[in-house]
This record gives sequence, C-alpha cells and structure tokens, in this order.
Amino acid sequence: MSNQASWFSKKAFVRFAVVVAVAAVSFAGGCVVAAQPHMTNALNYLQSARGELQVAEHDKGGHRVNALRLINEAIGEVQAGIAAGS
Repeated sequence: MSNQASWFSKKAFVRFAVVVAVAAVSFAGGCVVAAQPHMTNALNYLQSARGELQVAEHDKGGHRVNALRLINEAIGEVQAGIAAGS
C-alpha cells in the first residue's frame, strides 16, 4: 500500500512541477512581449535621482524638497505607464 501511496505522491509532484513550469514560461513570455526598456530606464534614473536628492544638503531654499516631490510624482506616473503598457 505504501508503494501505491508513494507512486501517487510522485505523480502529483510531477503534475505540480509541469503546471509550475508552464506558468513560468507563460509569465516569461508575457514579460518579453511587454518589455519596456525606455520606461524601465527612466524609472531607474528617477529612482537614482531621488536617492541623490535624499542625501543632498538640506539648505536649498525648499527646492530640494520640491524636486523630491516632483520626482516621486514622476516615478508614480512612469510606474502607471509601465502597468498600462503591460
């Protein structure tokens, strides 16, 4: 009886592995089709700029804070654009 139970569990594992593999390939295929390198690059540059502004001196007459606010808005817009294009 244990051999039969073992066979069923192996069969279930194989089925699960196949489902996971198909899902992974489908997801990767969707990512390739929906690749947005320019939007992704823009997002990376904006995040880098935000990091630089966060560590910059705070004596900028409010301009640093305003730039951070605008960059955060821009990051949100780029992320929304990426989501809309996917």
